[in-house]
Amino acid sequence: MKAPSASIEAPEYSAEERAWLLAVARQAIAAGLKGERLQLRPLNAHLAEHRGAFTTLHARGRLRGCVGYIVAVRPLYQTILETAQAAAFEDTRFDPVSAGELAELELEISVLSPFRAMQPEQVVVGRHGLMVSQGLNRGVLLPQVPVEQGWDRETFLAQTCVKAGLQPTAWSCGAALEAFTAEIFGE
Repeated sequence: MKAPSASIEAPEYSAEERAWLLAVARQAIAAGLKGERLQLRPLNAHLAEHRGAFTTLHARGRLRGCVGYIVAVRPLYQTILETAQAAAFEDTRFDPVSAGELAELELEISVLSPFRAMQPEQVVVGRHGLMVSQGLNRGVLLPQVPVEQGWDRETFLAQTCVKAGLQPTAWSCGAALEAFTAEIFGE
């Protein structure tokens, strides 16, 4: 499965940086399978900047795990290392990845832009990811999700609300809506 190249106009990350981050993700999963801890330094200062990111795993064309940090809490390379291991071993929707599965995994990384408040009519399917929040409830969907699912804008808004544990119409009834873009790349 070929991942979308990007959801933003111009790529922020070079081909070398993308390849390095994907290698970090794969090495992190391999180290986790062996019970080892991967120690590394960033390729460059750009990859040491704090950014939110998700690592998504697919096997045989199906989702196998996806974990991320929506807030920039660590340097990007460290975020990728941690989210790759979490997607492989801690995504509660799936059994942990086994050593026999490693070769068949296809990895995808989504590096997030900062979040900004957005009106529902400004949301562009395929460009924006969404976060809907109300009270203690919060749900996030990446920009590629509505494209993969064939959703229109209203369905995307409704499904983000559902993911937050809210009514599907919460986006039009006072829930906070924030959008972001993501640079998406994969193997």
